[in-house]
Amino acid sequence: MNNFLPTLFNTISGENVLKYLERLQELLQQISRAAGMNGSAPTRLVDPLEDPLPGVGTYEDFNTIDWVREKSKDRDRHREIANKSRQSTWALLRSISDAFSGWLLMLLVGLKTGAIAGGIDIAAHWLTDMKEGVCLIGFWFNHEHCCWTSNETTFQERDRCPQWQSWAELITGTSEGAFAYIVNYLMYLFWALLFAFLAVSLVRAFAPYACGSGIPEIKTILSGFIIRGYLGKWTLIIKTITLVLAVSSGLSLGKEGPLVHVACCCANILCHRFAKYRKNEAKRREVLSAAAAVGVSVAFGAPIGGVLFSLEEVSYYFPLKTLWRSFFAALVAAFTLRSINPFGNSRLVLFYVEFHAPWHLVELGPFILLGIFGGLWGAMFIKANIYWCKIRKSTCLGRYPVTEVLVVTALTGLLAYPNSYTRMSGPELISELFNDCSLLDSSQLCGYTGVGNTLGDRPAGPGLYTALWQLALALVFKMLITVITFGMKVPSGLFIPSMAVGAIAGRLLGVGMEQLAYYHHDWVIFKGWCSPGADCITPGLYAMVGAAACLGGVTRMTVSLVVIMFELTGGLEYIVPLMAATMTSKWVADAFGREGIYEAHIRLNGYPFLEPKEEFEHNSLAVDVMRPRRADPSLAVLTQDGMTVGEVEALVESTDYSGFPVVVSAESQRLVGFVLRRDLLISIDNARKRQEGVVSASQVVFTDHAPSLPADAPPPLRLRGIVDLSPFTVTDHTPMDITVDIFRKLGLRQCLVTHNGRLLGIITKKDILKHMAQIANRDPDSILFN
Repeated sequence: MNNFLPTLFNTISGENVLKYLERLQELLQQISRAAGMNGSAPTRLVDPLEDPLPGVGTYEDFNTIDWVREKSKDRDRHREIANKSRQSTWALLRSISDAFSGWLLMLLVGLKTGAIAGGIDIAAHWLTDMKEGVCLIGFWFNHEHCCWTSNETTFQERDRCPQWQSWAELITGTSEGAFAYIVNYLMYLFWALLFAFLAVSLVRAFAPYACGSGIPEIKTILSGFIIRGYLGKWTLIIKTITLVLAVSSGLSLGKEGPLVHVACCCANILCHRFAKYRKNEAKRREVLSAAAAVGVSVAFGAPIGGVLFSLEEVSYYFPLKTLWRSFFAALVAAFTLRSINPFGNSRLVLFYVEFHAPWHLVELGPFILLGIFGGLWGAMFIKANIYWCKIRKSTCLGRYPVTEVLVVTALTGLLAYPNSYTRMSGPELISELFNDCSLLDSSQLCGYTGVGNTLGDRPAGPGLYTALWQLALALVFKMLITVITFGMKVPSGLFIPSMAVGAIAGRLLGVGMEQLAYYHHDWVIFKGWCSPGADCITPGLYAMVGAAACLGGVTRMTVSLVVIMFELTGGLEYIVPLMAATMTSKWVADAFGREGIYEAHIRLNGYPFLEPKEEFEHNSLAVDVMRPRRADPSLAVLTQDGMTVGEVEALVESTDYSGFPVVVSAESQRLVGFVLRRDLLISIDNARKRQEGVVSASQVVFTDHAPSLPADAPPPLRLRGIVDLSPFTVTDHTPMDITVDIFRKLGLRQCLVTHNGRLLGIITKKDILKHMAQIANRDPDSILFN
């Protein structure tokens, strides 16, 4: 300070005005630093701990969230609200509002999803019927609604009325003859191709994420993975529209799986209205878990089954609070759908059944056979579908999604139209197969002879034999066409096609058992409970059990599937047959591979998903999996106070790691904490804009107190606030099965490996997945994302 004035006067006299001003600015900075060293107010240093920066704590696309940090943030937020609520009435009201916001959000999710699902059901029914004809009194009526008010329908032809005309009647004036059949055939193909073309074009142009089932991606997102836009408003709009078009095109797919995606889109969009869920990724995933339950609730009219589906099949983290909210949201959604009454039968369930005869213990044998068939079909379908999807991804087929969809649609329409059981929609076919024949039933499946006035087992007539041949062909067709349909670039669910395959097989077996009981009622297996003329066997029950078995074989669902099936049909009395078939199906399918169809597609797409059901049985240690390996360069680390801004930026630019360990010094390698790459870049960029004097030579400090610096040094950059000071660590000799359990149960994205307190390396979720792929003799590079 003593030589300040002479220096100033020498500067003025020896230099021009411009240089004088530059020199004066430097001297003022020196004065400010000197004053700070002497106890005066120093230059304010930006610290993210004191001034939270926008963007810090958020995640980049295709990255995994830090569950521990998110839950810690939520606890801190809740603690702050609770402390403030004791200080004033207004703060207390805010606390109550915060507690109530979760239930309000669930209410809105249920209402919105129920309304959308009702609209999808009504529109899909209308467009499906449009392929066959049109209503003259109003083109917006489907076939059933068009004939409701007609007094000219007959019992034998209850679906025919003057108000509804086929395309042949409109164009040629007659519905009989070969020419009329060809006209109807061509119009059916025209509408099917038009709907499919619109669906795939809309998906490709506006929302590529709207294709497929969505459940594999939902499972991955719920495990903590970020896929930006997958649950956005454009995806919701396009998926809703194209789901109607895809189902109406006659393709072998269902709307039930995509409705889970639609429900999660609704929940994600509504989450942005509530700060608690908008700013916390873990809290948002609790809402998405509840939304998955809502999706199944509106898909099948099964609210309890939806909650169990979310718990068993989809969710990664499912606390008790989420269970209650899922139940409430599923209830609201089911009530909303029931109010809309899209099926027009005043019932919530999709396939209501009312069987006249109870099942008998002897029938457990055929039910178990259906379970074996379902398991074999599920295992075969998964392997065939994954093989076809690999062909699609690795050949030119994947580059022409529109052509693929149109070719498959044309093939489906050409083969499906001649057979009445493949021509009808999936839900209509399943309902027909679940039906129990009454005395006045006009269905071909009820084509028995010698009916009399009894409901007992009867001999099959010509109509039934024809129906059985058609069903056998439909079974082969459905099994083959579903393999190449699932995974195309249109919304496609798997529940209804799988159930249709099982229902056909079950109905065929049921009719066979019925005829066996009729002609051989004196056999040992039928003695005592099946007398001549009695109603012993119910083929519709076999169809219901077969549907559950095949769906279980494909998805590996158990408890939730049984509950969905009895909610879906109202057949509470038939839980034991459903349980036996479902469990057998899972055991048989697991013998060929433990992955369900959704897990197989997760692995195919390379998503970083640690399957909670998969056991890690290898005896490797953490040191065997961690990076860097022996031949790799040393681990990229940051020191707590020995690096400049330029050195940190150079380290970040030269690597693509998602984060860096912070150590005391490069020599000691004693661990201090862990900092994320995104937080580091945002903090440095923000400091350059907000903190005066931050240059490439500024020292970066990750501690509470800045070290002493020379008088002419630029001010340091304090980044203590972005460091995780309690990163999860394991020793180098920790068994990998324990490490994998830690990753699963805590939702970690990385774990540091130490030896006697010194940092050795790092294990990420991707490293674990690659290691598990190597053990299973799979390509470790198939894990694409971090």
